[in-house]
Amino acid sequence: MGAVTPEQPLSEATRDVSALETSAQTQLDAPFNGQLSAEPVVSTAEPPPLPEPSEKPRGAIAEWTITILLLLFLTTTLVQAFVIPTGSMEDTLLIGDHLLVDKLAYAPAGPVSRLVLPYSDVKRGDIIVFRYPVDISQTFVKRCMGVPGDRIRIINKQVYLNGVKLDEPYKVHKTDYIDSYRDNFPGEPNVSVDRRAIDMLQNHQVNGEIVVPPNSYFAMGDNRDSSLDSRYWGFVPRENIIGKPLIVYWSYDAPTSDLNSPSVSVSHVVDLAENFFSKTRWRRSFMLIHGYPVK
Repeated sequence: MGAVTPEQPLSEATRDVSALETSAQTQLDAPFNGQLSAEPVVSTAEPPPLPEPSEKPRGAIAEWTITILLLLFLTTTLVQAFVIPTGSMEDTLLIGDHLLVDKLAYAPAGPVSRLVLPYSDVKRGDIIVFRYPVDISQTFVKRCMGVPGDRIRIINKQVYLNGVKLDEPYKVHKTDYIDSYRDNFPGEPNVSVDRRAIDMLQNHQVNGEIVVPPNSYFAMGDNRDSSLDSRYWGFVPRENIIGKPLIVYWSYDAPTSDLNSPSVSVSHVVDLAENFFSKTRWRRSFMLIHGYPVK
């Protein structure tokens, strides 16, 4: 038996390496047979771009901005919310009636807008919302009883317009007491009346009647015995008129003290939380408001 020399394993390894090189070269030179190698492939393509940041926050801001601008446009141009704080227009309008006021009704009409929008002149019998002539920061609602050129007189609670006794189914008298000034007008005031109003009324008094001057209106509350109106502060200038009420969108039985303040009182909030359903006048909700023709 011969001995195994150390070179024998090296020669076999050399042959194996040569065989592998030959096989690899054969595979490289062989045509592609349609089968992919299982070897991993390193891609040199650029990674896909990252998705753009979401547009939702920006879109939401735009929607809210448009909504706010639209509300501002509506409240400054078309309609305005208003609440009745006193009983001067009872029983037509009650304390706690929340109204929507049409601001286009009496707006100055242009040559084009007059054809497409419902502009009209203030008429006798219209219920009007206006800035209080003595303090324009306050808003009043009354019934227009006289337009420019009209002659007005009150005798024992009865209104005479241009010499004719008026039929007024909307008015109420909650006392039979005849006041010498309130119920017989014009006359000498027996209560504290603004001096400017006295001068204004006296300057437009002819033969015991008040004559309404140009661009002015005479307004009175339907609750005749409890209304601070043109009898006490004079005429309503045309430019003070805001519009006419359209609808009572909500009516809540709340006291004047809770409604006659520019800010909402804590007591009113508590009252709403406790009595919303029981004090809401559901039958008055969405009630349309109409004037009454006075002739």
